[in-house]
Formats: sequence, structure tokens, C-alpha cells
Amino acid sequence: MSRPRTNGILDQYELVIDEIVAACDGDVRSALRALMLVNEELEQRLERISAQMDARLRHRLPHQLLH
Repeated sequence: MSRPRTNGILDQYELVIDEIVAACDGDVRSALRALMLVNEELEQRLERISAQMDARLRHRLPHQLLH
């Protein structure tokens, strides 16, 4: 099935989507599940990084106010 041409970024997304679905043996539900799991992992990483940054800022801020 041929896809209409769009802009470059959307074309790249289409190719990646096709690759993900192919990696899941054509099962769109499995591909969606895999993407949701990856997204959840990325959200957890972001939360950890954000918490670390907040802790560092809280630690530095009082010292900077004194100087």
C-alpha cells in the first residue's frame, strides 16, 4: 500500500512506525503495547532526573543566596 508524500518529518515517522509494526510481526496491538512500555520507561527516567535536579537546586540555592 503506497502512502501519500507529506513533509520529511512525517515521512520519517511513517517509516519508523512501519519498522516497529514489522518488528512486532505486523501486530499493531503488540507494537502499540511496546511503544507504551517504552514511553512509561522514559517518563520514569524523566521523573528521576527531575527529582535529582530539584535536589541539586535546593542544595545550591541557600549557598548562592549567602554570597
